Amino acid sequence: MVTIRLSRGGAKKRPFYHIVATDSRNRRDGRYLERLGFFNPIATGQEVGVQLNMERVDYWLSNGAQTTDRVGDLIKAERKKAAAAE
Repeated sequence: MVTIRLSRGGAKKRPFYHIVATDSRNRRDGRYLERLGFFNPIATGQEVGVQLNMERVDYWLSNGAQTTDRVGDLIKAERKKAAAAE
């Protein structure tokens, strides 16, 4: 099954996550099918906290991909922000 989840990067005590589509059997930071965006939980000021390619997220979701709880919340927040911008 394809899962959309976070893959951790960054330094110790300074997390940075890539949002990736991967096979659910792969390791958290292992091989992935496609990188869909990133999440910076410690973004401050003008730094971008979340960036997603929503077209590709929708593609994977339409093909049966499941999201983790955290990624689902990030996608929902991005959709809400995009709707407010229109």
